[in-house]
Amino acid sequence: MESASIDIQLTSLPSSPGVYQFYDSKGTIIYIGKAKNLKKRVSSYFAKKHDDAKTRILVSKIQSIKHIVVPTETDALLLENNLIKKNKPRYNILLKDDKTYPWICIAKEPYPRVFSTRKLLPKNGSYYGPYTNPKTIRALLELIHELYPLRSCNFDLSASKIEAKNYKRCLEFHMGNCKAPCEGLQTEAEYGEDIKAVQSILKGKLSKALKLFKQKMLEKSERMEFEEAQLYKEKLELLSKYQSKRTVVNPKIDNVDVFSIIADQTHAYVNYLEVVQGAIIRSHTLEIKKKLNETQEQLLEYAILAIKEKYPSISKEIYLPFEVLVPKGLKITIPKTGDKKRLIELSHRNALFYRKDVLTQLQLVNPDKHVDRIMAQMKKDLRLSEEPRHIECFDNSNIQGTNPVAACVVFKDGKPSKKDYRHFKIKTVEGPDDFASMEEVVLRRYKRLLREGEPLPQLIVIDGGKGQLSSALKALEQLGLRGKIAIIGIAKRLEEIYFPGDSIPLYLDKKSESLKIVQRLRNEAHRFGISFHRNLRSKSAFNSELESIEGIGPKTVEQLLSKFKSLSKIRDLSVEDLIQEVGPAKATLIFNALH
Repeated sequence: MESASIDIQLTSLPSSPGVYQFYDSKGTIIYIGKAKNLKKRVSSYFAKKHDDAKTRILVSKIQSIKHIVVPTETDALLLENNLIKKNKPRYNILLKDDKTYPWICIAKEPYPRVFSTRKLLPKNGSYYGPYTNPKTIRALLELIHELYPLRSCNFDLSASKIEAKNYKRCLEFHMGNCKAPCEGLQTEAEYGEDIKAVQSILKGKLSKALKLFKQKMLEKSERMEFEEAQLYKEKLELLSKYQSKRTVVNPKIDNVDVFSIIADQTHAYVNYLEVVQGAIIRSHTLEIKKKLNETQEQLLEYAILAIKEKYPSISKEIYLPFEVLVPKGLKITIPKTGDKKRLIELSHRNALFYRKDVLTQLQLVNPDKHVDRIMAQMKKDLRLSEEPRHIECFDNSNIQGTNPVAACVVFKDGKPSKKDYRHFKIKTVEGPDDFASMEEVVLRRYKRLLREGEPLPQLIVIDGGKGQLSSALKALEQLGLRGKIAIIGIAKRLEEIYFPGDSIPLYLDKKSESLKIVQRLRNEAHRFGISFHRNLRSKSAFNSELESIEGIGPKTVEQLLSKFKSLSKIRDLSVEDLIQEVGPAKATLIFNALH
């Protein structure tokens, strides 16, 4: 369709809640979205120029629009989620699933087995999990089989086959691990009670099981059946020990789901905690690959639907860091203080640790992709027009007003490129003048790069505030480079980042990777400049003291400097050592002068 057809479709859109679908020239759905007002939301795609490149590409490919009207925005959220899962449009977010994690299954069969599996087949039984740590699932299954004598065989224990005596009791029966339902020695109702207790444990509800074991232990004890009482006591201790290992939050917080989110340029990470009877019984983090410039609210909405669908819980209340649209029947709480707030913070920490693990693995497995992600993040955080693959940072050093110098350090792809580091002795500035010194070194640096045809950086970082930044800008203006190279200043006190022509600084998150790279640049430039300044001062002191000795010229000083490096080492030499270096006459003069 031509663009005129799009205009006609836009005018006919209703101002109602609903879901819209964008199609390309081949009739393929490329994007699905929800809206409180279809007309207003869809029209916004075509009414303005988008900053995000992916959104611009999406709009350029739209050839037709279809929509579905629904009663409420919540209905639109649910329908959108279902349509995205079914059609998997190219420009919608991608939810990374955890299909490889194991689950605990209670099979749908007579005398159900309880076992771990990685295949999720809901029609075959009830599933609990997933469990991200294999040790957890092993420990839990061991606990269940210690507490309850459940069968481990895979026989078909239908009533007809048990009556026909098709099976014989096995070693598990003689070891006390099974009550031989295969021979009819345990009723299905009795076995079912054990299965209900196992379901309670897997859901995190331990109070019933604890109460039952305690009651049976006391009953057996009163009847003088001390061996059986001891068995129940051991089971009670096992279950109590398992309960103590769970993360207890607050006994008053029951049946609550907690969600938090962190996001960067390309991905988001949503953590989910399930809290039952004051303890966290499940933690799961969902990774989302962003396709367009989705907001945190949109991403969290998608994630809540996906997680609630995959891990059904009976909770009717959810704790969130901010307000979002959720399915009907759920109560939203946005905690401000206390244990509820601490749960949100715990969830947020889990998301952060998960993201850190993912990025660490990415850095090891695919370092190029790791660099691409950091560069994209710096471009966004520092409001740059292109990724800063080549960054140069300048710092002045004129301690005690002597030997004023400057340093330029170079980072490429976020890492130091030490062969490109440069030192500068200040030539045109008298006295300690940071602003004039900065203007001089920036002018000299880029005048030379232009003359030699060397590549220019995408970003210049100036160690200092508005004054130093203005001085550097003057140098770029003289060379016709202002506006062609991005430049920022970083002030030490509060890590403010200044931009040309903007008096209000930018404050990046203290944990931001972009800020950490800028800080590394600044610290490296400072270290490099200080070391150069220190060398100059020691050389200057060394030269002046030796050259002041009558009869000792610059060549002798240079000879001693190149071999012994410092004045203290010259002082430690004996007359005989000096004679070997400069001859008896000069050796005597130097030894007497220094001692």
